[in-house]
Amino acid sequence: MQLFKPLDPEKLAKAKRNTSRVRDHLANERTYLAWMRTGISLMGFGVVIVRLRAFQPPLLTTPGNGWKLGLVFAIVGLTTVLFSAQHYFASRYAIDEDTYEPADRLVVAFSLAVTLLGAGVIYYFFTVPLNPMSGVVFE
Repeated sequence: MQLFKPLDPEKLAKAKRNTSRVRDHLANERTYLAWMRTGISLMGFGVVIVRLRAFQPPLLTTPGNGWKLGLVFAIVGLTTVLFSAQHYFASRYAIDEDTYEPADRLVVAFSLAVTLLGAGVIYYFFTVPLNPMSGVVFE
């Protein structure tokens, strides 16, 4: 994969005549930034899951399984950041060459990953016993 491949001068002249080209590039940048925010949020949520245990006095001597879920969130977030950069440059070249096609597989894969992570969070939070020393009390 090349990040900066030279454009054909003929294709560049054709792209300059296309008035929606700038609008397409700006939309591509907004999409990239949205993917970046999502990836950073996933990494942050993973850190929060891991650090929640540090604020409670441990009743068990074992570290538990929360760190695994937090690690998975962080890895998916990092992967999202990497894929978003790759997708941005691929879309940029496709817009310039007037061959852009939406990436359906990336959307399906990311949706599946976030769905699995959400199911993991729900499972984790409803199966881990409550710590009687925590300030959260359910009635």
